[in-house]
Amino acid sequence: MKRAWTLVRRRMVSSIPVLLIVVVGTFLLLEMASGDAVDAYLVSLGGGDAGLAQSLRESYGLDRSALARLWLYVSALARLDLGVSVAFNRPILDIILERLPNTLWLMGSATVLAFTLGTLLGIVAGAKPGGAADRALSVGSLALYAIPSFWLGLVLSLVFAVQLRWFPTAGIETIASGKTGLARALDIARHLVLPVAALGMIYLALFLRMMRAGMAEVWRQDFVLAARAKGLARRRIVLRHVARNALLPLVTMLGLQAATMLGGSVVIESVFAIPGFGRLAYEAVAARDAPLLMGIIVVSAVLVIVVNLLVDLAYAWLDPRVGAGEASS
Repeated sequence: MKRAWTLVRRRMVSSIPVLLIVVVGTFLLLEMASGDAVDAYLVSLGGGDAGLAQSLRESYGLDRSALARLWLYVSALARLDLGVSVAFNRPILDIILERLPNTLWLMGSATVLAFTLGTLLGIVAGAKPGGAADRALSVGSLALYAIPSFWLGLVLSLVFAVQLRWFPTAGIETIASGKTGLARALDIARHLVLPVAALGMIYLALFLRMMRAGMAEVWRQDFVLAARAKGLARRRIVLRHVARNALLPLVTMLGLQAATMLGGSVVIESVFAIPGFGRLAYEAVAARDAPLLMGIIVVSAVLVIVVNLLVDLAYAWLDPRVGAGEASS
């Protein structure tokens, strides 16, 4: 327990400069972009005079210098205040808390699907490298990994939602259905089947190939050769020795793919019209809502840091030498 707490404390301290770099870097990049939310708002109105534009910029603090606005934003961020959205005219934190659960359900389900099924299929492929199952799964995973996620989502929607009518075409739940409790949960699960499949299948192929490659490497290790020389059953060698050691790089990749999957959710949420975190980012870019986009990026960075912290704890549990090294340094 003490070792885990030391690891968590070290990761939390090291995450502070990471967040500062993300905030400052994102702010400077947005400053370099042409136009702002006031320009987008005036375009939506069909135009406006210079006086209206100036008054709007003063009300939102856009008339101040970049350094002053950066200092004000960092100071507000220290108080967990993400500001007010220009496009929605609402507190950014409230908007994010409305949209974030939908994305977490999507990402969490896709991650569980990809990691679990990819690991199991990788064990099947790596149990006998070069065999028929290994070749078939390797070719299939390579073809699946080459498919763009948006194209896979469109195909799944066309086949299973439009033609077969097994699942809904869009949304997170049936609008104004009045369902509560278990009925609502099942309705949401039914809406998430196709988006989760589209997002998870791509990463399933990645985990499968990594698990297979890791097991092929472990098979050549001395301790596996010793286990085979002792006459242990092949299934026991595969599960207790080869697969467990090959699982460590997969856990590391799980944390690295968190940011990539969060970015992939933007496409999937747009294809299936899911009101989630990724689609909110698209709406913020379209409206040139810099405060909202800043809040989305900051929250995304926090999510990635938390996921990587959980991965580090899992890695330390699987390999105690990692946690011991962190605690003693």
